[in-house]
Amino acid sequence: SRSAEDIRIQAERILPGLREALGTAYRVDIMDADSQVGSGSLPTRTIPSTAIAVRSAGGDDVTRQLLAAFRNLPVPVIGYVNKGQLLLDLRCMDDEDDFLSQLGALRL
Repeated sequence: SRSAEDIRIQAERILPGLREALGTAYRVDIMDADSQVGSGSLPTRTIPSTAIAVRSAGGDDVTRQLLAAFRNLPVPVIGYVNKGQLLLDLRCMDDEDDFLSQLGALRL
């Protein structure tokens, strides 16, 4: 029920902390995304969202490593891979402070 604008504003708040946590080995950017409706129950229906894209600054494919690092956080973060980058769709993120506070536990 959140507007695409609210999600983008949240992404802008999260971006600096995520960039700091990941360091210079990764590029972290905001991008438009389409969230799937109903966790797959309506596979052809999407709604606008915003994602944070994470990829290697050197062009290496590190998506498996990134997926594992985010899944292994105290509160797991589940993203998806598209075109060699890890995407974190923020449509369902309800507690950005908790998300940011656990980034120090990332093991890359």
